Amino acid sequence: MRCQEMNGVDIDLRITQPDWTPTMYSLFEDDSSSSAGSPNTPTFSLKASESEDNDPDTEEKLCSVCGDKANGYHFHVLTCEGCKGFFRRSVSKGLHFTCPFTRSCPITKAKRRRCQACRLHKCFSVGMRKDMIMSEQALAERRALRSRKKQERQSRREPGPALGALTEEQLQLVSLLSEAQLKHFDPTLSNFKHYRPQPLVHVFVYNNHTIPSPAPFPTSGLFPDLNLSDPKYKNLSANPQLISSGSFLPDVLNDLPHFADLSTYMIQQVIQFAKEIPAFRALPMEDQISLLKGSSMEVAHVQFNRVYNIETNVFECGKHKFSIRHGVITGFQEMYLEPMMKFQIMLRKLNLHEEEYALIEALCLFAPDRPGVVEHDIIDEMQENLALTLKCYMDLHHPPPEGRFLYPKLLSLLTELRTLNEEYTRQILHIQDISSENVTPLMKEILF
Repeated sequence: MRCQEMNGVDIDLRITQPDWTPTMYSLFEDDSSSSAGSPNTPTFSLKASESEDNDPDTEEKLCSVCGDKANGYHFHVLTCEGCKGFFRRSVSKGLHFTCPFTRSCPITKAKRRRCQACRLHKCFSVGMRKDMIMSEQALAERRALRSRKKQERQSRREPGPALGALTEEQLQLVSLLSEAQLKHFDPTLSNFKHYRPQPLVHVFVYNNHTIPSPAPFPTSGLFPDLNLSDPKYKNLSANPQLISSGSFLPDVLNDLPHFADLSTYMIQQVIQFAKEIPAFRALPMEDQISLLKGSSMEVAHVQFNRVYNIETNVFECGKHKFSIRHGVITGFQEMYLEPMMKFQIMLRKLNLHEEEYALIEALCLFAPDRPGVVEHDIIDEMQENLALTLKCYMDLHHPPPEGRFLYPKLLSLLTELRTLNEEYTRQILHIQDISSENVTPLMKEILF
């Protein structure tokens, strides 16, 4: 016989239910993850789930089904955890129970396992709703969400990575920049071809004295090849420098074409290096141009520090060698050359790795305060990421005492480099006034 119950649930009283052993009761009572949702069971959002917000009152609440201590609202009724699990499993699996008595068994905390039919009937009679049972998919999503939140809480409590440790993302960034640097930096100038050569003899004037400078390169100081004890140089100070443009002889200007070609080649290398960085290519073209205009010579200074010999004060680029004297005879003034050489010496003494040079160059490139930059926030985020990666790399590869103040020293040098960059532009303007035809179009585009 069938009995039509509340809420339209048909409870079959003719099916014989085997006796429930205590172990079976215990397993059935357990509210673990076993719950199979019917295909036609509606899926609710995670917020409208099986468990509603607990009652805010501090008074102890009792389960509406069995009278046990309730822990919240489940399926629209205040119930205990056991009755919640029983109702969910019974309805979602489509179970039917038979009451062996008169279908009026008392449902209490102690006797709720004795008659499953009357217990299910009691669940419906107090208002528990089967349409609020979540589907299998919804349950899985909720459990995954809870698991993620638990892991997030644990990660916040756990100590961070060891000092200087690099994340996977940082390692990929270091690898990317190192490969770009290796691909587009030519330390020996092996591809520097079709340039206008340097003259074999340079001549400049100081205090009305004509001073020849032979081809061999100096090993230290501004003018080591000058014999200052010679009587004809008695009026020379210990720190001679070029005077106004009217004092240059034509032979001096012969060095400008070679310098212009070399500067153009250096700028081309910087541009190719920047184009290898996906974050740079993703920027608007206007920002790419602004960053290159502001940073090209800073990046070039850092690049060629690798080939600077602090013992000879010479940039040793394969068969090409350049000293500070070449800057003097090209037209650079001492107010720029002396701090530039000091920067090269101090940076070289830090004994940086190739990866650190690449990170520094990218750090110079992504400067959000360059004139004309639009995407400040994106560039600032990239610069911050680069700075953090560089700091972690230095902490990892230069442990104390060697690397105790390495990062602060580097930041100080980069500040000086910004000042050098501004002075370099003024010096090029000065040289252009002397010989404008020798400044290449790319130099004008980048520097002015």
